[in-house]
Amino acid sequence: MVMIKLPLAGLALLTGCASSPESSFYILSPLPEAKARQETLVEGGVSLGIGPVTLPDYLDRPQRVSGLGTQRIEVDEYQRWGGSLRADIANTLCENLAHLLGTSRVVMLPAEVKLPVQYRLVVDVLRFEAESDGQVLLKARWALIDPSAEVALAMRESSFRQPFAKADPDAQVAALSTALGDLSREVAEAIRRLP
Repeated sequence: MVMIKLPLAGLALLTGCASSPESSFYILSPLPEAKARQETLVEGGVSLGIGPVTLPDYLDRPQRVSGLGTQRIEVDEYQRWGGSLRADIANTLCENLAHLLGTSRVVMLPAEVKLPVQYRLVVDVLRFEAESDGQVLLKARWALIDPSAEVALAMRESSFRQPFAKADPDAQVAALSTALGDLSREVAEAIRRLP
């Protein structure tokens, strides 16, 4: 009788370990008006190169990261980015800024297309996560650079917060996308003010 119970207990243990939650994969979204735009952007207007976009090592991973205080983070193995978070941030900025500036002349650097750009946007993302208080935080240092002289024309450190429903991972990613849209608007306004 004892001999039968041990293998069954072992089988139950193995079965319990084998079933784990399914992973969910997320991507960032551009501004709603950029996503809904029907017309094609034409060449003209300002030309902008985006890059590099950098992230801290703790964010540059496939898993989504949440902040649990000033010195503690949570890495969720089952909530993952659909690709590289750094590339997704850069691509979303590119799409947002093309829409906001009304130009198709926005490229990721380095680019296959040899396009002389008037400005280069460099972004150093410092924080990009959902926090335990029900808000996401995007904190970034960014600069607009004159590529011909390698001189910063504008430099800023910006912080954006957006509320989200704590129990909803989709809402967290949507709030992160909205914060990135806020950064895009700030950059676009700074470009419009440049000579």
